[in-house]
Amino acid sequence: MYFLRFAYYNFFYFLIPFFVLLVLYRVKFYKSPVYNYSLLSFFKKNNLVKSSKYKKVLFVLRFMTLFLLLLLIARPQWVDSKSKINVEGVDIVLTIDVSGSMQFFDDLKDRRSRIQVAKQEAIRFIEKRIDDPMAIVVFARDTISLCPLTLDKKILKEVVFNLELGFINPEGTSLGTGLATAVNRLRGSNSKSKIIILLTDGVPTDEKINPEKAIKLANQYDIKVYTIGIGNEQGGFFNHPFVGVQRAGISLDIELLKKIAEKTGGRFFKASNSTQMRDIYNQIDRLEKTERQTDVFHNYYEAFLFFIWFLLLLLGLEFLLKLTVWKSLYN
Repeated sequence: MYFLRFAYYNFFYFLIPFFVLLVLYRVKFYKSPVYNYSLLSFFKKNNLVKSSKYKKVLFVLRFMTLFLLLLLIARPQWVDSKSKINVEGVDIVLTIDVSGSMQFFDDLKDRRSRIQVAKQEAIRFIEKRIDDPMAIVVFARDTISLCPLTLDKKILKEVVFNLELGFINPEGTSLGTGLATAVNRLRGSNSKSKIIILLTDGVPTDEKINPEKAIKLANQYDIKVYTIGIGNEQGGFFNHPFVGVQRAGISLDIELLKKIAEKTGGRFFKASNSTQMRDIYNQIDRLEKTERQTDVFHNYYEAFLFFIWFLLLLLGLEFLLKLTVWKSLYN
């Protein structure tokens, strides 16, 4: 299904008022030159003078041409709301821990929080994987699927950029439920290669689906899980408002993350700083690829040429009428 959109629609806020004012001026205030001839009174008296309506047609054609030029400034585009295209890529679900401990930091030289580092490197990864449909799942005490599989990188980056701790209950780490939710996102995929990138910094708490069951689900649908443990076994750091930097005693369950990766055919990675996190995503970026068809939720095609042809048609029609049918009006 195709529909028309304008990439620079904000231009209409001043283009349309300008066009309306121009039309009003031309209709209400503009006066054509008036010429007096000695025999004019005689012609009027004998009904030999009549007004031509043909000029109004040319006037409409000219303003239609101007209106099309204004539309071109706003960059018209055809939007295919959901089309299928051939891509060479891997179906990927980014599964990100947004529990309270993600506010800690691990590098005293770089005191950005874990969630800030995770977001930045996830966005960088999204930008590199042009042909890979991706989905976003987040988990803390609860689990939410924020975005379905899509190739729309703009939407994916916006979702990750807007991630904030606390929009779901941060008191817990439902790792197994988060993994199962990510598996559910890939359940209907027909890609030969399906992976989940699971990033967490803690130990699973009581949850509805335990990690063992989530591993079985991943194996059932032939999904590889790449696990990333952010932090270390000793925990991270946080800024105390009165005593400064303090050690946070939140440990990382490395054995569980290794187990998930090994049993699903993936790999385990450990990141203690932003540099290691980037290196991990660079390694995952070298995954195998496979060609197939996928759904694109927003595919844009420039409509510039269509409007140009219509514009040339109007200009040609005006010149044709002026030079042939209504040529006497301009002699």
